[in-house]
Formats: sequence, C-alpha cells, structure tokens
Amino acid sequence: MHANGSSRRVIAVICVAAALSAGLAAPAAAGEWRGTGDQRRLQAAVDDLHGLGITGVQGLTRIDGRTSRARAGVGDLENGRPVPLNGYFRIGSTTKTFVAVTVLQLVGEGRLSLDDTVERWLPGVVSGNGNDGSRITVRQLLQHTSGIYNYTNDMEALASPDAFLAHRYDHWDPAELVALAMKHEPDFAPGTGWNYSNTNYVLAGMIIEAVTGRSWATETQARILGPLGLRHTSIPGDVATLPRPHARAYQEWADGEPLMDTTEFNPSAGGAAGSMISTTADIARFWQALQHGRLLGPQMMAEMQRTVLAETFQDFYPGLRYGLGIMFLPNRCGGYWSHGGDVPGVSTVNGVSPDGNRVAVLALTTQLASDSEALPVYHRQFHLLNTTICD
Repeated sequence: MHANGSSRRVIAVICVAAALSAGLAAPAAAGEWRGTGDQRRLQAAVDDLHGLGITGVQGLTRIDGRTSRARAGVGDLENGRPVPLNGYFRIGSTTKTFVAVTVLQLVGEGRLSLDDTVERWLPGVVSGNGNDGSRITVRQLLQHTSGIYNYTNDMEALASPDAFLAHRYDHWDPAELVALAMKHEPDFAPGTGWNYSNTNYVLAGMIIEAVTGRSWATETQARILGPLGLRHTSIPGDVATLPRPHARAYQEWADGEPLMDTTEFNPSAGGAAGSMISTTADIARFWQALQHGRLLGPQMMAEMQRTVLAETFQDFYPGLRYGLGIMFLPNRCGGYWSHGGDVPGVSTVNGVSPDGNRVAVLALTTQLASDSEALPVYHRQFHLLNTTICD
C-alpha cells in the first residue's frame, strides 16, 4: 500500500530493497555470510538506516539455514526502549504476495481462471468513467496491467497530518475503496501499460470472496498462515493497534516537521492491498516456503513469476519487472524476488534468492519526507551489500 501516490515512498521501498538484497542470487564465496560476518554486515545495514533518521530498524537474514538478527535505534521516542528484535509491524503491500498466492491456489484448483473477467465475479463493480470490468482479467489485476486508478491517491486520510488524525480510525469496506477509484478514468486501456494500483488487489480480495464464499482473510489464514505456522502473522480487520512487542511508527509529513506517531491506524484502509501484520521471522519463512514450492505447484509458480516490465518504476530501479504479486529486481549477480510495502510511518523491504536459500527482511518505523536525505544512505547500503555478496 502506497500512500497518496508519493514517488518518495516508492523510491524508499525499491531503493532499500535493492540495498538490502543486491546480491542475494549470487553463490556465496568461501566464508561469506557466515557467523559473525553475516551479523556484522546486517548490523551495519540497520545502523546506516538509523543514521539516516529512521527512528527504529530491525532486520533478519537467513543464509543457508543460518539466521542473524539486528536492530538499531529506539522503539519509542518517549521512553527510549529498544526496538524488539522480532517485533510486530504492518507489512503494507507485502500483503499483495499473500493475496496473489491465495488466488493462484484457487486457479490451480480450477475454481477460477486468470483469464476470467472482473465482471464475471463482480458484476457492475468496475464501471463508470471509462472503467469496464468486462475488459479486465484477473491476471491483469494481479499484474497491475488493468489500468485501474490507484484509490490511495484519492484517500483523504493519507493526504496530510490533520487529515490522518481526523480519519485514522475510519472503517472502509472494500466496495468503498473501489468506488474511490471509479471516480477516475483508467490510467490506460487494460493490457496496454503498467502502473501500480492498490485497487487491483482490493478487487482480487473481493473475487476471492465471490469464488469461495469466505473472505480473503479467512482463505489466506486457512491456506497460508495456518499451514506454514505463521503464528505471528495476522489480518487485523478493523483493529487499529498492534500486538506486543512492537516499535512505534513515526511519519514526517514535510521536511523539518516533527515526527507524528502513526502507530494506530485502521488497516481496513488497505484491505487486501496492504493490511497485514507480521514479523521479520514470519516474512522470511513465507518467502522461503514460496520459493521452495510449498505453496504453489510448478504451473502456478511459473504463472506467478511470468513478469512484465514495471514501466512506472524504471526511473527508480531500471529493469525491475512485476509478476503476479511479486517483483523481480535484477542485479549483477542475477536477481532476486521481492515485494516491499509501507503504510504511514512504516516500511518493510525484503528479498529472496531464486533457490529460496537466502532471504533478508527489514522493517523501518519512520517515513521521512525528504528524498535527498534518504537516497545517499540507500546508495551506500547498495554498495555495502553488493560488494559483500557479489564479490
């Protein structure tokens, strides 16, 4: 979930993901990423981010079965308590990968097709102002090639600090979120372009319910969270608080303004596009299970990883491609799979090697307003980890 169409937040997700995961696809040289060396490099990464002005950072890497954790900064500005090493946080758009897996499992069971139209499952929902659900397929929703407007660009609660305070506890039905998007013309005709839109995944969640008779949350719990034992991952509905332990989240709305505590927030504003809560350990387990074939069979995995160029992300990360709820980021070691996410005050970034044996997850509990402050550290991170893993 990306708030208010901000290019800064997209840059943050993509660039930090690149920094953290630059060489995950490379074979490790003798002695690389083992024991204390792994820990030192991860600690350097979270320290760099804290030095940028991120209030709290926690990170985890798992390399060929060896797990390292690191943290930097504080989890609460008022009392200075440390960031929990495996604390809960909002995972934002990483939710999309869970939803895409759920849809693909249903496809694999023959209960719907990627070529089904939105209109077939949600009659009349995508209509008006040039929107036509009969021309948009399930595949195009999952791949962001539908052309449907991104509703978070028109969400008042994400527009300013005063609006956030006024609307942070508002409940949103999925149909209301889609209706925000339907007030706008499509960005392009279905299948003729690519642009990231949270509306696509709200619709995907609605289709899961139309197919199964159960909510996307119930299906995702039954199909992914339960079988993988992800006991620290949840879909909170309207619950605006986080389980303990957690670091508090802080948003800088404009350069030089004080940080606002945005920890409490009704996640129904994200729905199937970005409402889930998890931990670094659970996210790492999910990514590895996905790459190891525990969630999808070969045919559905191939569909998920069939990518197109992410056209509107090329200025941020040249060559980035998008599959079905999953990103592929190329690098000089080959590339890795990922899906970052953010909500007000929180960013999470991650990367997993194609073989699933190397995974990294970061959670950052501050959103800064200034690109100029953020990008230099992201570039230093990229250099640090690229030379560590690729050379």
